[in-house]
Amino acid sequence: MPGKLKSRIEEDVRATMRARDKPRLGTLRMVTAAIKQREIDHQTTLDDIGVVSVLETMRKQRRDAHTQFVDAGRTDLAEQEAFEISIIESYLPEPLGEEELATLINAAVKDTGAAAMKDMGRVMGALKDTVQGRADMGQVSALVKARLT
Repeated sequence: MPGKLKSRIEEDVRATMRARDKPRLGTLRMVTAAIKQREIDHQTTLDDIGVVSVLETMRKQRRDAHTQFVDAGRTDLAEQEAFEISIIESYLPEPLGEEELATLINAAVKDTGAAAMKDMGRVMGALKDTVQGRADMGQVSALVKARLT
């Protein structure tokens, strides 16, 4: 059963086609193609968590490309990437604030009984489902590492 997020994206593709908004339509089609590719690769139908994972990957790719285009002085392509990022982010859950994230990390450390760096994997495992799609896992990892050292 497809998740609500996937259905919402598919509905938005149809609405965007009716509105003849070609730039937005192109981005939404890239998103649906990436979702379908992940479904084919894993031979399953993605739920909302899987769709969020695809969207996070796409956002990260676009951010990297945006940075490279800015460094190369290609503002036209950088603007296109920024536009695509804004559309992709509109489907991602509301990001966690720093205070919320710190509270979740402290709770996970307490719940897992983590005391040293060797326990970082358990803490990250406990946090993954809660923060996935709402925070950059690289940032979360750095904060957990700082908390455990």
